[in-house]
Amino acid sequence: MSYALRRIGLTDLHVTPVAMGCWPIAGITSIDVTRENSLATLQKAVDAGINFFDTAYVYGYAGESESMIAEALGHRRQELVIASKCGIAWGPDRKQVRDARPETIKRQCDESLQRLQTDVIDLYYLHAPDPATPIAESAGAIRELLEAGKIRAAGVSNFVDIAQYEEFHNVCPISADQPHYNMLQREIEAERLPWGIAHDVSVMVYWPLMKGFLAGKLPRDHQWDPRDGRQKYPVFQGEQWDKTHDFLDKLRPIAAAAGRTLAQLATAWTIQRPGITVALCGAKRPEQIHETAAAMDWTLTPEELQLIDNAIAERGEVLSRAAVT
Repeated sequence: MSYALRRIGLTDLHVTPVAMGCWPIAGITSIDVTRENSLATLQKAVDAGINFFDTAYVYGYAGESESMIAEALGHRRQELVIASKCGIAWGPDRKQVRDARPETIKRQCDESLQRLQTDVIDLYYLHAPDPATPIAESAGAIRELLEAGKIRAAGVSNFVDIAQYEEFHNVCPISADQPHYNMLQREIEAERLPWGIAHDVSVMVYWPLMKGFLAGKLPRDHQWDPRDGRQKYPVFQGEQWDKTHDFLDKLRPIAAAAGRTLAQLATAWTIQRPGITVALCGAKRPEQIHETAAAMDWTLTPEELQLIDNAIAERGEVLSRAAVT
């Protein structure tokens, strides 16, 4: 592949511009997930050239995502950069609970280290702010983990305004930010992305395929499995559904002319946006991560980018519903 590794913040960590997002292999909101496929997908990601894997304490009711990374890739640990997250857990009712108290963060880090079977987590995020805990207190705990050598770099995810970034950064240096971002959900471009660029913070975006919609594999007459959690999002319903399919129809000739897929087009566009360091591509089957990894080998031409920009402008922005992944 022709891609160059990208630096995380001001650290000595260097990663591929496409990472594997390891939420789907937990099997909580994705359907037809099998342990065999999940382990094979992790291995296929490395074989496809990916060195960066993104997981979290809450990816799996019992940390299955972290455990599978250790099982599938533990023997290649020195080749990998692993990110995990703290501050969210599953309650007794299997609903997510935000708890970013210092003692919780430290305990979750220790448990993640055990699950990952490693001595250090390369990049450790506060998964989301906890309304009951000052961000500065959460940042202080993560800084202690840095100083103790349990993590190599600190990050934040799902922050909503610059004040939150500043409060954390004043206590613990932020090396990476993880918001959602894709062709049709670009609100971070207003303030958060410029803040990251100004502060040498790498931006690692999730939902580059808008939960799979931009891969173009959901037909207009798609019948939803009741277990598929995506159908609750407005973009997968009614007029928004039809408008996005019209948008995809405009992208298909661009991808086809280059001998590429829509998933590769959306991923290549994302990793070539100014200020975007990494696109986190979720996958639950080997062929999915193999497809998106190939986007690292495609540089879109000015003509292709103009056609994409025209289609995006005609489609219009998709209003995002607050979410954590």
